[in-house]
Amino acid sequence: MTITAHPLVVRARRLAADLLVPEAERVDQEGVPASHIEAVKESGLLGVVAPVAYGGSGASPAVLRETAEILAGACCSTWFVQTQHHTPVQTLAKSELPVRERLLGPLSRGELLSGVAYAHLRAHPRVPVRVRREGGGWRFDGSVPWYTGWGLNDVMLLAGVTEADEALFAFVDARDQPGLRASAPLRLAALTAARTVSLELDGLWVPEEAVALRTPYASWAPADRARTLNANPAVFGIAEAALSLLDEESAGPLHARLADIRRRAYALADHPAPFERAAERLAVRAEAYEVLGTATTAAVVAGGGRAMSLTSRAQRLAREGLFLLVQGQTAETRMAHLRALTGTGGGRSSSEVVTEPGV
Repeated sequence: MTITAHPLVVRARRLAADLLVPEAERVDQEGVPASHIEAVKESGLLGVVAPVAYGGSGASPAVLRETAEILAGACCSTWFVQTQHHTPVQTLAKSELPVRERLLGPLSRGELLSGVAYAHLRAHPRVPVRVRREGGGWRFDGSVPWYTGWGLNDVMLLAGVTEADEALFAFVDARDQPGLRASAPLRLAALTAARTVSLELDGLWVPEEAVALRTPYASWAPADRARTLNANPAVFGIAEAALSLLDEESAGPLHARLADIRRRAYALADHPAPFERAAERLAVRAEAYEVLGTATTAAVVAGGGRAMSLTSRAQRLAREGLFLLVQGQTAETRMAHLRALTGTGGGRSSSEVVTEPGV
């Protein structure tokens, strides 16, 4: 079966055409509605890479990437809310702790939607969220600068660093509760619709049985770094959506460039040694951003003055493209991107850690 014919890819295209694209400009201004999340849950897309034994599809990473491109190109805000869900699923699939049996099934079947609150771990050795033992469980204290999907997610995978310098991940209900308070929704230049807030943790107590992962930070960090080196499939989805607004003559050369970068990016993502070829991965990532910027700028130019209207698809895609420039950014990826843009060795010192929205 080709990726294009995979049932989940077909469902993603149908969801995009029937719901996400027609509603995207309204959602951008008013917020992702619960009905969109229900539609994603019912589609089976939340279980795309989840184990079949727990109700998921067990599909390949290529299928996950393809569905991500489709959803992001249709409505980036909806994509951004649901994409958080796949990390908790994959974390539980590898876990041998009791919470696996409690939550992996509901998450794999799309009965529950999970968010994530762990990007702040990349600030290490600074510790924005500290965790310590307390009464048969764990106490969380600190601040989470970015949490997406507030009011839409059922649970969240929350992370902090223990006194023993371990990364500890645990599931908690995604709601205000003793020890956990959310800010008002953050107003952003793009993806305000995704309902991003900051979280204040002041003695949030989590039982031991809610812990999904506890590992030395030094063991967790390399795998996280490997994920951030690769190009985000959403970049290709938004670029393709922007090119669809151009005439064939204008779009043709950009389609060819985009296809070439996409092929190389996904070959690197599928490479059996995820920690190798870091410089090449970062270079291809920067190339993907370059063509994204060109495609969205071209869509705005083609749209003329109408592109400045908030009802214009071109300006929405351009703002979403700007968001992806910093989504999941680290000091390493920022430095590489700046070098590609300026042709210099400039950028932040590697000791300055950047924690930006999302996974």
